[in-house]
Amino acid sequence: MSVIIISAIIIVGFIIQIRLMQSPETALLGNRIGAIFMAVAVLYTIIAYGGIGNPSLWLWLIVGGAAGVWLGQVVKMIQMPQMVGILNGFGGAASALVAVAGSVQYPENAVWYLWLTASLAFTVGTLTFTGSLVAAMKLQGMISGRPVRVDKNGQSQKGLLIAGAVIILLSVIFTGIFNLWIVLLTIVSGIYGVIMALRVGGADMPVVISLLNSFSGVAASITGFAVEDPLLVGVGAIVGVSGLILTRIMCKAMNRSLSAVLTGITTVVTSNRSGTPVQQQSSSIDVPKITEKKTGLAQVVKTARKVIIVPGYGMAVAQAQDKVKELMDKLEQSGKEVKIGIHPVAGRMPGHMNVLLAEVGIDYDKLYDMETINPEFEKTDLTIVVGACDVVNPSANTAEGTPIYGMPILEVDKSRHIIVCNLDEKPGYSGVENSLYSMENVTTIWGNASETVPIITQACN
Repeated sequence: MSVIIISAIIIVGFIIQIRLMQSPETALLGNRIGAIFMAVAVLYTIIAYGGIGNPSLWLWLIVGGAAGVWLGQVVKMIQMPQMVGILNGFGGAASALVAVAGSVQYPENAVWYLWLTASLAFTVGTLTFTGSLVAAMKLQGMISGRPVRVDKNGQSQKGLLIAGAVIILLSVIFTGIFNLWIVLLTIVSGIYGVIMALRVGGADMPVVISLLNSFSGVAASITGFAVEDPLLVGVGAIVGVSGLILTRIMCKAMNRSLSAVLTGITTVVTSNRSGTPVQQQSSSIDVPKITEKKTGLAQVVKTARKVIIVPGYGMAVAQAQDKVKELMDKLEQSGKEVKIGIHPVAGRMPGHMNVLLAEVGIDYDKLYDMETINPEFEKTDLTIVVGACDVVNPSANTAEGTPIYGMPILEVDKSRHIIVCNLDEKPGYSGVENSLYSMENVTTIWGNASETVPIITQACN
């Protein structure tokens, strides 16, 4: 059976996996099918390249597999964005190393496109690696999650892109000193990846995670051309294209352009604040002094018939998803209609909230995306916000010149009553104060969501 046919069969298997993972009912099956075809792809590659009798290859395969199984067991769901970021980086690094290893085997009269694809694959793989490491460190809190202003208009990144393009062109023309180009590309692309990730704030992290995921696939696909492996070309292209589609969805949700992401202008650091300053709320609830407000809270909760819960990254940090599940069960037991509205970037990676809520057994059909749930808020008696700030901030519609201006939000302010369970009244990652907190129909409960959400649950009694 020819290489093309075998590669096509494996690629079709991955396409079937993606198709099955579009539905919660078939996602598990799709994941297993994907794992099986990946194992087949690895085994086929080992056989095709004559590595079946190489003991060191099998040793490292076992070590890597064991490390993957161990990480899958010990990494908590709250740490999954960091894990995905690191895996994206490893994918980019692997592609870069394969591209270099392949280029070493080229004869002196190798066609020009081999040198071009090898250099390009190395560049994309390296910037994916460094960018992913910085993104993972931001998500883990090892470095500040705030955006770092490298320059005003992203000129440094534009310069690095131009420098990288020139070096890639030179590597095709002067192939005899290819090692020099590798060193220069390592410096240029590595710095670019670092700057790109540093420039992005935590609120924009889903865009970067999906973009780096796409880059890892693009790097693999280009590497496939460099080593003339059709299987690697096809599988990498699937990851790259699906990642770009997801990136486009994330950009639209954040009101960003892809060009802005590539040049690092995804978060505008500004001293401007929302046009509506946050004032002391007459309806705020100080958790240690809950007694004086408990009756009013209970009345709002008990009289509500239609409830929407809006989770955010604060829920993930507090690991309060089980408390949200308890609240949801209690509300439904009281005969209320309960839905969950999820913003596309309500977390630190695409689908973060969906995964956390599924982890505690919340049915997927209770989760609604922004476009579907927004028309519901006007007819909602009570909206409960748990750890969400920027994605529900009405200032996105009014505060021109701020990072979130024009960003589509969950229109919770249109609900009859709103209860906000956030850690404090400080602005989110955007730095824009939330005008929602000062509205007359809003009750705020400051504190850790794992402690404040149960207050609402108790109010249902």
